[in-house]
Amino acid sequence: MDSRPRRSLFGAGRRDLNIISKSGSGSFISGDARRHRPDYWLLILSAALLSIGLVVVYSISPGLAATTGASSSYFVSKQLVAIGLSIVALIAATYIPIKRWTSIANPLLIAAAIGSLVVMFTPLDEFHRAHRWIKLGGLSFQIAELIKLAVLVWVARFLADQSRKGLLKDLKSSLRPLLILLAVVGVTMVKLQSDLGSTLVVAAIILVMVFMAGVPLKNVGLIFGAVAIAAVMAIGTSVYRRDRLISFFHPVQDCQSVGYQACQALIAVGSGGLVGQGLGHGVQAYGYLPEAANDSIFAIMAEKFGFIGMSVVIGIYTVLFNRLKRIIDLTQNMFNKLLVVGVLAWISTQMIINVGAMLGLLPLKGITLPLVSYGGTSLVFLTIAMGLVLQISRYTSYSSSRPTIINEKDIYHNIDGRRLRRAYNPAAVSRSRT
Repeated sequence: MDSRPRRSLFGAGRRDLNIISKSGSGSFISGDARRHRPDYWLLILSAALLSIGLVVVYSISPGLAATTGASSSYFVSKQLVAIGLSIVALIAATYIPIKRWTSIANPLLIAAAIGSLVVMFTPLDEFHRAHRWIKLGGLSFQIAELIKLAVLVWVARFLADQSRKGLLKDLKSSLRPLLILLAVVGVTMVKLQSDLGSTLVVAAIILVMVFMAGVPLKNVGLIFGAVAIAAVMAIGTSVYRRDRLISFFHPVQDCQSVGYQACQALIAVGSGGLVGQGLGHGVQAYGYLPEAANDSIFAIMAEKFGFIGMSVVIGIYTVLFNRLKRIIDLTQNMFNKLLVVGVLAWISTQMIINVGAMLGLLPLKGITLPLVSYGGTSLVFLTIAMGLVLQISRYTSYSSSRPTIINEKDIYHNIDGRRLRRAYNPAAVSRSRT
């Protein structure tokens, strides 16, 4: 065996993550990658969506001010503050070690539960017509966003632990806790907070993570069936949800009451045409389209940017989803992989629900367009999630294939311990040194 010191193998020190582990045959297994530069496309695409949202909020500020009585700079100022807080949150999530998140999974879930109780004692007003926000002075905090993050981290840790123990196929130890969690979240968000849209996002996060973790399809089907039954019950026991569903199937029959927002959204989308009316034009934000800066911002953007502009926005989301999928493919650690899977399910489900509702393809739901809509809580928690993914992208492997067995002698001769700028590729290093 080569007598050179092990410093040449682990030269990057403790900051490397499980680069190579000894196998029983005297060889080494190349698994997780050492630290390299992150996927900066995540930052570029997120910044593009945040910038588009800020520009749109600025352009409709006069209309929002005219209908609410606020100053024309009020909404832009709040959005700028929200983006500033989001940047701080993203940086914090990037530098908090991923392993630390496994230890705070339970505290996050407990904080979400406590917040869900506190929110029930907050008074309602014309801007907050359901118990969804904790209000402190002039600030409001939507508890559903904390629930999404808490569920994401807890389920990723739970499934990673079950996978490590070989219990993913065990119905009692793996399925029961998830069904209990879904039941508690469903009752809390649907019954107490009257937020079916966010509940569906949480259910999608859990379902996709369970499927990607390798849980048997019959168990995944049981969870999906439970979610479907709960959704039908939630719609059947609520008059306004039934009315929204009826207006979805007959959108032009009730445009003056229940179907008003859906009809106005279609008018906004249609009036944008091919290239849109421009930032300084359009009338939907002047009291015609409800929640113009929040839930209906996609229709507002369609009015201003037209079909071409909205195709660009959807294209940005598509590229973002593709980058997330790439990170999933190149991540070897189970907990890290499931975290990125959950973030992808979170953003994509929320985007599909919002865009589908504005185009009349899905029933109308009160849910924001990720990283674009006006609102601080959603932006902060989504950027926390993106910060986690950005950190994980620093430790992806070169290939999504199974771990490679490398001869021990070749390792000591070909790896010099440097932190590479690209993802770690033992074969490429070996070729460059021969």
